[in-house]
Amino acid sequence: MKKILIIEDDKKLSNGIHLALRNDYYCSQAYSLMSAREFDVKQFDLILLDINFPDGSGMDYLMEIRRKSNVPVILLTANNMEIDIVSGLEQGADDYITKPFSLMVLRARVNVQLRGSRQDTGIFKDGDYYFDFYKMEFLYKGSPVYLSRTEQRILHCLIENRGKSVSRNQLVDETWQGEAEFVEGHALTVAVNRLRKKLGISKNHPEYIKTVYGVGYIW
Repeated sequence: MKKILIIEDDKKLSNGIHLALRNDYYCSQAYSLMSAREFDVKQFDLILLDINFPDGSGMDYLMEIRRKSNVPVILLTANNMEIDIVSGLEQGADDYITKPFSLMVLRARVNVQLRGSRQDTGIFKDGDYYFDFYKMEFLYKGSPVYLSRTEQRILHCLIENRGKSVSRNQLVDETWQGEAEFVEGHALTVAVNRLRKKLGISKNHPEYIKTVYGVGYIW
């Protein structure tokens, strides 16, 4: 089941939301921003976030979330002012719903976010590899692999085109976006070799990232 974090200080409303969603989703509840910070937002598929709390601003906490994750956030707001709505969306909220609201409408909004934005979850599994490009978590044999932004982009490009040869020019363009003309020719080779090493790819291991001589690479 997908996981939802409900951050709402009105316990009656929070429990009502939990009751409406619990048959389809695993829900955790936080009644303050302090308690919300005890959760790892990267472990959730969606966050329902109130704007006003006795111990702080939901808008400020939204910015904290965005520094860590791109998890979808639906704002729960009693303010029907355009400036609040615009501010929330500009700071990274994916949707909003104004109180009081129908729990059926909330369910529909939640379903849209989890169905629409998560059809491509960014998760890829192959043998000993588990890659979550959305959460930027990469595992090899269950252990975390720490990849640089350059290595992540190379890997993502290869995975997106898995089974097909990706030219060196395409990899350079997608990896060093807007700066490809300043990249030295051997930079890609060095980066790919570094990525292979981190992923345990060697002569003694099935070679997932194969060199296609005269062309580029293939996963």
